[in-house]
Amino acid sequence: MTASPTILEGRLVLDDRVVAGRVAIEDGWISGVELDDALDRGAAGDRVIAPGFVDVHVHGGGGHDAMGDRAALDGMARHLLRHGITAFLPTAVAAPLDRLVAFAGHVRGWLSDAPADGAEPLGFNLEGPFLAAARKGAHDPAYLRVPADVPAAAFEPLVDGLRVLTIAPELPGAVELIARLRERGVVASIGHSAATLDEAMGGYRAGGTSTTHLFNAMTGVDHRAPGLAVAALLDDAAYVELIADGIHVHPGLWPLILRVKPADRLLLVSDAISLTGMGDGRARIGGLEVEVVGGRVTLAGTSTLAGSVLTLDVAVRNVVASGVALPAAVGAASRNPLAMLGITDRGRIATGQRADLVELDGDLRVLRVMRAGRWSTAGADTGRAI
Repeated sequence: MTASPTILEGRLVLDDRVVAGRVAIEDGWISGVELDDALDRGAAGDRVIAPGFVDVHVHGGGGHDAMGDRAALDGMARHLLRHGITAFLPTAVAAPLDRLVAFAGHVRGWLSDAPADGAEPLGFNLEGPFLAAARKGAHDPAYLRVPADVPAAAFEPLVDGLRVLTIAPELPGAVELIARLRERGVVASIGHSAATLDEAMGGYRAGGTSTTHLFNAMTGVDHRAPGLAVAALLDDAAYVELIADGIHVHPGLWPLILRVKPADRLLLVSDAISLTGMGDGRARIGGLEVEVVGGRVTLAGTSTLAGSVLTLDVAVRNVVASGVALPAAVGAASRNPLAMLGITDRGRIATGQRADLVELDGDLRVLRVMRAGRWSTAGADTGRAI
């Protein structure tokens, strides 16, 4: 006997609007969507049904580091799911090449055994080592490398499972590496760069697809010396990451980004560290000590930002509060990062899509999360909005 489909009712976040309706789910997939403006608000309440969020740049959370052991990856995945994140890329910081190779192998060995009650890993992200020393941010300068100095054979063990790599396009050999990455299906994300406007545009022309945390650790918007931030905003095909915590980029700029960029090229990311959700404290990341004070993460004893304690559910709430329309905010946290990775079987509320969904209350706080048709109770939302 065939089981009856699961029916969800609420305000559905579609690509271009929010409308009351019902979603039918069978065997982990959306089998039907019915829009009904007259749906009884008493039945649907203020529930908002949105595609599950996808964090493609996250270093940890819930006390767990992406570069830790299998238990740390399990804990990180479960922490993320509680915040509406149904898929993610565990992200490494700059480290010795052999350490990054070990990280890549560790994640590859874990992918098939990742917990079903956690966010699904889609591969991994390397934020380094090909970063400009002048724009290194919170990465250890001892571990930075120049692409021209790393033989292709030494880089090859990193490619399987690699989905995103940050690279400064002005470094010797960077343009050639960007082109090779594109041929291998790896997203080259331009960032941690002191590039001129021309050098940055050259990186995108060579195959650069995305931009690592727009405005941070890069040359910016200078009326006499425009840099990477300008190139990223002018290239309609380039994705741009936004850390919407109100610390990395002033909220006044968020709507401005969407006046310049096509809405489908904005990516909400967290750049979150292991201390996310743990309150104030200290930890070591990539060999450097960082501290969290009042939601701000810095290298200990300095003012240098060192990631965030943001989660994507809070990021969505923040950008909506700044005036960005809910469909655009949700798209930046769901279908856009998936599209960047070439994944099309989820990220939308539509028939035939995988049922990776998040149920939010009227204040856009996570109530429940569904991964592949199975609910997981989100638990208390303690995320800090701005």
